[in-house]
Amino acid sequence: MAKSVFYSFHYDNDVYRVQLVRQIDALTGAPEITGQNWEEVRFKTEAAIQNWIDKEMNYKKAVIVLIGRRTAKRQYVQYEVERAWSMKKPLLGVRIHGLASLSDGPDSAGDDPFTALGMTGVPVFDPTQKDCYGRIDTKATFNELRRQLPYWAEQGVVRWP
Repeated sequence: MAKSVFYSFHYDNDVYRVQLVRQIDALTGAPEITGQNWEEVRFKTEAAIQNWIDKEMNYKKAVIVLIGRRTAKRQYVQYEVERAWSMKKPLLGVRIHGLASLSDGPDSAGDDPFTALGMTGVPVFDPTQKDCYGRIDTKATFNELRRQLPYWAEQGVVRWP
């Protein structure tokens, strides 16, 4: 049975990579968010956005931060991480910069969002695979992610009292 998770990510930069993660189908996340419904949510008040996040996260078993180049600096990713921590949800990160995007190939790795928030001990997994020339191999990275994601999803840490 697939584990129900909340995916935290930077929409503008990584939405296509996130859709690739969703295609793996090893885990179930929040309903697919489209550009249209994200536009509806993001232009609401900060309180309304936080309420939406809280509602989506509430019944999930774990929170996985899908880490791209700019993820650590995103206001709502930071809110989601802090909220998951306070709710004592298992929390972990998975780097997705090695996946292809719709407009180009792989990206550069981003900062660890947990370290940026002063949190230690939260695992960050990296499926990035390289070819014999040292270039990121997006297909091999996707295959490694597909192979490892169910196992990694069980490795999240929870805040102690």
